[in-house]
Amino acid sequence: MRWISKPLLAGAMLLTGTGLASAEMMATTATDLTVYSGPGADYPSVGIATRGSSAALDGCLEGESWCRIDVNGLRGWVYAQELTVDYDGAPVIVQERRSDLGIPVVSYEKTVVVDGPASPAPGDELVGTVDSSGAIIPPPEVRTYIDGAPVDTVTYDGEVIVGATLPGDMVITQVPNYQYSYVRVNGRPMLVDPQSRRVVYVYE
Repeated sequence: MRWISKPLLAGAMLLTGTGLASAEMMATTATDLTVYSGPGADYPSVGIATRGSSAALDGCLEGESWCRIDVNGLRGWVYAQELTVDYDGAPVIVQERRSDLGIPVVSYEKTVVVDGPASPAPGDELVGTVDSSGAIIPPPEVRTYIDGAPVDTVTYDGEVIVGATLPGDMVITQVPNYQYSYVRVNGRPMLVDPQSRRVVYVYE
């Protein structure tokens, strides 16, 4: 995980790896979810798949929580926690039973160099991107709400930065009328994409 400033991803290439890639595996969306053009919430969205939609599952990244699917005419990447597959007659969450399900492994190789410094320049704010429009700039009302509705801080071993994916058991809190949720880690409030659980903004 690292800080990324103004990334420009002009192209990428998907490579199929080991696993049952030749066999089509069917999955079901467990919730309304965003389908991204790449394996991460920082890639542009290609659309929304509604809950209960059938999807052809190509496979998932090894050691990551992102899978590529075909669903409702959309082809892209979604979070493995939001997909289910039938196993022994019952639906199970892909992220939790990947080894049992024999999910194919795929890889995603970026073919264009990232434009911009790999580490923050002096005076830069610790802000990441979640789509092609640029950095997240939360309105002041969001910080006002967070300060007025404090939650217990979560102790985490290490620094949590923009782009990090939070563990599935870490509780995040919804911000009313706002697309992102929030959590306080090691005393610092931060905004989180509730679908991918990726940190999109860290308050100083």
